[in-house]
Amino acid sequence: MANIKFLLGLTSLLFLNSAIAAPAGVGKTVFESTCIACHGADGGGVIPGVPDFKRKDGPLSKSDAVLSKHVTEGFQGPESPMAMPAKGGNPSLTNKEVREVLKYIRQEFGRR
Repeated sequence: MANIKFLLGLTSLLFLNSAIAAPAGVGKTVFESTCIACHGADGGGVIPGVPDFKRKDGPLSKSDAVLSKHVTEGFQGPESPMAMPAKGGNPSLTNKEVREVLKYIRQEFGRR
């Protein structure tokens, strides 16, 4: 009986872990298909002027509302010679995908 309870508990933890990680799948897909060209796989920016997600005072220091607006409408940073296009240049990006990619970026590159 104890073995059955242990196996059920272990199965529940595995299921819970996959349920928690599921949203990152959409965010990761969006990041890899839309954002990675400018922001890079490591979030450090591959084009001069593109902000480094890992910097303490970088974009992730802003609220989700501000970041969502920047992603959705585009943004010209004060130190950047070029603007980020609205929706990262992907006009089919949905509001849900914007939320998911922000979750992914925070999870992947946020302060640790």
